[in-house]
Amino acid sequence: MKNYIPKIAAIHDISGVGRCSMTVILPVLSALSCQVCPLPTALLSNHSEYKEFFFYDFTKHMEEYYNIWEKNNAEFDCVYSGFLGSEKQINIILDIIKKVKSKSNALVVVDPVMGDHGIIYKTYTEDMVRKMSQLVANADIITPNLTEVSILLNEQYVNKDVNLETIKKYLKSLSDMGPNIVVITGITTDLGEHINACYDRKQNNYWKIPFEYIGTRYPGTGDLFTSLFIGYLLNNYKLPESIELASKFVSEAVKVTCEANTPHQEGVQFEKIMRKLYDGVNEYKYDIIQLGEYKLNH
Repeated sequence: MKNYIPKIAAIHDISGVGRCSMTVILPVLSALSCQVCPLPTALLSNHSEYKEFFFYDFTKHMEEYYNIWEKNNAEFDCVYSGFLGSEKQINIILDIIKKVKSKSNALVVVDPVMGDHGIIYKTYTEDMVRKMSQLVANADIITPNLTEVSILLNEQYVNKDVNLETIKKYLKSLSDMGPNIVVITGITTDLGEHINACYDRKQNNYWKIPFEYIGTRYPGTGDLFTSLFIGYLLNNYKLPESIELASKFVSEAVKVTCEANTPHQEGVQFEKIMRKLYDGVNEYKYDIIQLGEYKLNH
């Protein structure tokens, strides 16, 4: 894939201010030698963690928008969905996945963006939350945070001190819903570790990948992580390697932002370290990257 540019249908909202969703996905995946083709789910003036925001539901335009891609014979290597603007969009995305899969063995990645810190986002309805499980069932990979894990599995939300057996149970239960690979992000274990955890059903392997926790959280880091993760996978990096590289970049971006002391709502200043993405992929230094692969049962 070194001389090939993977093409990704990115089905996300566009938030003008706040460094999240499409404004993160486009530059990051482009830096990782991927072509991003945006299909908007909603238009927002800024993300919903701001007190005031404009929100325009793009649902009624999505089918026509994608149908033009179909007429132009567009094919994709990956379908990547995130924040949704309405319940109907889930049916539209399921149809898009079916059409894309009929042309190629595309990777389907669903980031089930529904909430964070134990709180469901303001624009999500109960019907949308229930319907999300259908989209998850049609994914190859999902990347929920612990809030989204609790919603999908109807479990009580726990934001820290999670033991490894519980994490393994969550991973397996989510995989049983359909996806072969499940990555749960932003976990603090009962041993005080900060990890992203992964289960690969085909290999029957559980992984925990530690990351440096800087001491604060910013909006949009989930979009940043999943975009990086997909980019590395599509550049033929191994699964745990892709998670670790994505985790390290996010931690460094958070550290740079903390040092800059910019407003929390503006998200992380990933732009300051973007050169690392270009350098890493273009040089293909697979042999010198330390994977740091840790099985969860260790």
